[in-house]
Amino acid sequence: MIHIGEYNTLEILRDTEPGLFLGDGEDNEVLLPNRYVPEVFDLGEKIEVFIYLDNEERLVATTDNPFIKKGDFAFLRCNQVTKYGAFLDWGLVKELFCPFKEQAFKMKAGGWYLVYCYLDDETDRLVASSKTNRFLDNKELTVSKFEEVDIIVSHPSEIGMNVIVNKKHLGLVFKDDIYKDISVGDRLKGVVKKIRHDNKIDISLSQIGYRNIEPNAQFILNELKDNSGFIPLHDKSDPEIIKEQMQMSKKSFKKALGALYKDRLITISEDGIRLAD
Repeated sequence: MIHIGEYNTLEILRDTEPGLFLGDGEDNEVLLPNRYVPEVFDLGEKIEVFIYLDNEERLVATTDNPFIKKGDFAFLRCNQVTKYGAFLDWGLVKELFCPFKEQAFKMKAGGWYLVYCYLDDETDRLVASSKTNRFLDNKELTVSKFEEVDIIVSHPSEIGMNVIVNKKHLGLVFKDDIYKDISVGDRLKGVVKKIRHDNKIDISLSQIGYRNIEPNAQFILNELKDNSGFIPLHDKSDPEIIKEQMQMSKKSFKKALGALYKDRLITISEDGIRLAD
């Protein structure tokens, strides 16, 4: 079976004037146009291609890699808006269509939007939706506390930044836990900080509790080495200055300093911290 919106490994069946015809071994065929045909190939060999519909709604293969595939999220640029909807740049010749009904906010040409790609059952076309929350489900969670997860920054709220967790769930990073600049569409590593009774997920951008000491301590050591062994910060420094310069909370900073000091890797003085001799 040939799957639209996905990468397929297909067999080269025959070489024709418009391109190569590829098959799945089940009598299903698709054209790989000449512009994508490799310089060297053999009939019968397998080739990996991405499948979608061309401008004439015909099944077509490409060796180009789109920025998004079916069932995935991506941050895409809107190239144009017509009376039918918006058309997004997803790295292929034919633009990805986003109907007006699938726009969380009215899209504008030149704007960037986080979208989800799915196969429309009625038209068999791949379409985009910026109403990303409806493709997420927190009823049955597949994550647990302290687990490292992949996150995609979704949209801001009054209390922090909403994130997509493992492409399945909706999570939130509270403002107090954001110690570096993050933007919609950013893909980051996070840690499940807390799972609430209603299955809402709190996410931290760094490890939790004692799990946080080692990476933060290593970060401080690296900063010391990059700054001739001295940083003008200590456990009594202003929290905002620590947050700005070290991208961590004062609490995390003090824990990391304590671990480094205990291991005699640093000295602490009134003007800052230094690498120990």
